[in-house]
Amino acid sequence: MQAAHCHSNEEGRSQMGLHPFSNLPLLDFTRADEVQHMKDAVGVVGKHLGRRYPLIIGGREATTDQYAVSVNPAKPDQVVGEFALGTIVDVDRAVAVANEAFAKWSRVPVWDRAALLLRAGHILRQRRREFLAWQAFEVGKNFSQSDGEVAEGIDHFELTARMVQEWLVGKPIPPLSSEFNQYRYRPLGVGAIIAPWNFPTTLPLGMILGAVATGNTVVFKPAEQATVVAHQLVKVLHDAGLPPGVLNLVSGKGELLGSRLATHPDIRFVSFVGSRAVGTTLYHQASATVPGQKCLRRVMTEMGGKNATVVADDADLEWALDEVAIAAFGFQGQKCSATSRTIIMESVYPTFVEGIIARAEQWANKAGLPTNNALFGPVIGESALNRIMGYIEQAPRWGNVRTGGRRMDRPGFFVEPTVVDEVDPHSPLCQDEIFGPVLALTSAKTYEEAIALANDSEYALTGSVFSRSPERLAMAREQFYVGNLYLNRSSTGAMAGVHPFGGFRLSGTGPKVGSPDYLGFFLEAQVITEKVQY
Repeated sequence: MQAAHCHSNEEGRSQMGLHPFSNLPLLDFTRADEVQHMKDAVGVVGKHLGRRYPLIIGGREATTDQYAVSVNPAKPDQVVGEFALGTIVDVDRAVAVANEAFAKWSRVPVWDRAALLLRAGHILRQRRREFLAWQAFEVGKNFSQSDGEVAEGIDHFELTARMVQEWLVGKPIPPLSSEFNQYRYRPLGVGAIIAPWNFPTTLPLGMILGAVATGNTVVFKPAEQATVVAHQLVKVLHDAGLPPGVLNLVSGKGELLGSRLATHPDIRFVSFVGSRAVGTTLYHQASATVPGQKCLRRVMTEMGGKNATVVADDADLEWALDEVAIAAFGFQGQKCSATSRTIIMESVYPTFVEGIIARAEQWANKAGLPTNNALFGPVIGESALNRIMGYIEQAPRWGNVRTGGRRMDRPGFFVEPTVVDEVDPHSPLCQDEIFGPVLALTSAKTYEEAIALANDSEYALTGSVFSRSPERLAMAREQFYVGNLYLNRSSTGAMAGVHPFGGFRLSGTGPKVGSPDYLGFFLEAQVITEKVQY
């Protein structure tokens, strides 16, 4: 990365000529004009459903022999788009093109790369409502849930454009009178970005922007269920002027393409968000060396969670109930940060149980189409529905199903918000990531026991504590072991920059997206010494 003439972060910020970063405000869908804007956006996007989406390699569309369909999970007979099924040959070609593009892109001045990100962020801001409509159609996310994600994606452009300019100055090191010494950062090379379907805008963007802003090039493998949205993302960056070959999209079967990307000799890093099973497999594959490989690969994973919320006996119960319901049932529980188990102190347990049952039933009564911004929508597909129902059918072995527990009698993949109480904390309901609208409740005699139960997981992504006691909150800060701990608020809803995101244990390897040190993953440090006094 090129050196700059500024000598401190403060001076660097002033030379950027940019206003300080601030998060983008969310849209208000209670306003009649906003409701109309979204009806218009749904109408516009609806005219483009069913189109065919090829691979994008070197800035050009590349067709394949086979295509698959992405369908609307609320209306499975509605095809959102057909996407190309790439092969290992396509992956190899994409890596070769990205490798060739790296030679030029890595030498583009950081200022110019930052300016491109700002242009792209402006384009996404203009297309914001269209993205909400695309996500409603393809992944079943309503506008209210989706706007937080798309706003965060826009924030990623703005935040990364600022952060990368601070990295370009390198870091100060002790001086030596006879030498000129420089500590600087260089991009790694070609990276693989493997993204999930549940946050199809912000999660790919966080990884892609971190990579390309720092001078790397990318082969992007989106989730099959969100490939159409992925194409819209790539178009935003190309419309902003991203050169051909810097970002390449290869769609298709993850087990085939992901494995090839993780083991390709020219891949320098793998950045992955998805399931624990896939993430650990990729981690293992990427750690091996193959003929022709010159560098060990870096691997960044985010692999989900089994997030706990602790409700103390001195909590504001009405507030806690509302926040837990949002975290458990928002986007049908299909968030890595979703609250899937709640541990309540015994004295308030009965009140909490009745309150959360009432809220779950309220959410169920508001089920409908995401394109109408219904509060509660479908899960992503039939395999997800069957997996969730498998846990629910076994739930009486581990607790008491108090509400929900059925597939909804309507088209699409709808599962009722389900509450199971008195759950064995060591059972699969409290240990497995179900990734659906299923909430397990457990009681604890003491606050200390509640914190211990919250920590009893192989995951450690997010967690919440509700209490008015400063002493109890202080204990949670020290003893509740998660990457993102929320006190007196929901475990979901992280915002770029404000809440750098990433977990511990088998939730992932870090670093945290949006953090001050996030871009370091995509860079390697170099020291250059020049003798100036002979």
